[in-house]
Amino acid sequence: MFKELRPAALAFVVLTLITGIVYPLIVTAFAQLFPNKAAGSVIEVNGKAVGSELIGQPFSDPKYFWSRPSATSPQPYNGASSSGSNLGPTNKALHDAVAERLKQFDQRPVPVDLVTASASGLDPHISPEAAQFQVSRVARARGLPEEAVNQLVSLHTEGRTFGVLGEPRVNVLKLNLALDALK
Repeated sequence: MFKELRPAALAFVVLTLITGIVYPLIVTAFAQLFPNKAAGSVIEVNGKAVGSELIGQPFSDPKYFWSRPSATSPQPYNGASSSGSNLGPTNKALHDAVAERLKQFDQRPVPVDLVTASASGLDPHISPEAAQFQVSRVARARGLPEEAVNQLVSLHTEGRTFGVLGEPRVNVLKLNLALDALK
């Protein structure tokens, strides 16, 4: 019996050391090579954290670009309660939510990403079309020429990842911070 326990105990100790100590230390050390990513991609302004590059934020003031709707609850853009928000196209709850969101816009057609949540409910990006849709409202609210706001949108439009993955996108927080910097 002790003959079988010794290898089992040794395997337990070795695997505990590897998976409980060595592996976490290696992963932590590797993460330090990318400090911004490891720390949550926090964006700071004047030494104060204003948000994350990876998690959306609610903006409702007309002088700001609005984000995609959040599907998290009870608070919007709550990373702790992220889950799938993928309601089917025939789902009445999706239809009602989109109809309610459309009420805040006075023109049609509205880009789909301004009235539907992303799969995680936390997406910090909107499409360039959704940003262009909002340019006149933001310019009017800030007393800026539309061309100046259009230039900011162009400057903050990110291309496809590695040139092929995903779609072009605009990080709403970064764009709004750039607007605030214009004064």
